[in-house]
Amino acid sequence: MLATARPLDTRFRVETPEGIDLLLRPAGLVPRALAFAIDLAIRGLALLALFFLLGALGQFGLGLGAILLFLINWWYMVLFEVLNQGRTPGKQWLGLRVIHDDGTPVGWAASLTRNLLRFVDLLPFAYALGILSCLSHPAFKRLGDIAAGTLVVYRDSATERPALPETEPLPPPFPLSQGEQRALLGFAERREQLSAPRRAELAAILAEPLAVAPEQAEERINRIARGLLGPT
Repeated sequence: MLATARPLDTRFRVETPEGIDLLLRPAGLVPRALAFAIDLAIRGLALLALFFLLGALGQFGLGLGAILLFLINWWYMVLFEVLNQGRTPGKQWLGLRVIHDDGTPVGWAASLTRNLLRFVDLLPFAYALGILSCLSHPAFKRLGDIAAGTLVVYRDSATERPALPETEPLPPPFPLSQGEQRALLGFAERREQLSAPRRAELAAILAEPLAVAPEQAEERINRIARGLLGPT
């Protein structure tokens, strides 16, 4: 996959080897900061609970707590990003995810790089470099993202395909090309978006090829579209 160098508006365009363009929506500073704050709170609460529990074990508990502090601080983000489709709990709550620049899921090397370089983004204080980088980059990348070749984007929710009219399926009276099948399915799916006169006008265009009266064309198209989907 190859990505264009410059995003269009606030979209990041990725072209797949099949020639399909994917438009990704990079997340800006505010949602990323909120997601990080949620993750920071979760880590803080988890560490607080662990230290209370481990405190009863004396010096051994304190030593174990120091190890857990290191692991949670440095591996919390990486494990969630790699094992949960680029989503930490904070990112999942805000509808965000981390991906490679080419749109593929983030891997171990990229996630480790972007998270280990947080200490650079923190400089000289309060994420100053990271904030400046995010605000100045067209895809809102912090320095860790630039080095790792990663991108934080909004996770688009899957849209349900519009339901076809409930009618008796009917096979097409003659072979249909792929484009013609799409056109019939699109007409049936968009029936709620069109007025009755407009549906009748469009359907009447196919009345002659379908060998029906113009007033029966819409029903015939809906039945053929239902038949194209096969058994449900």
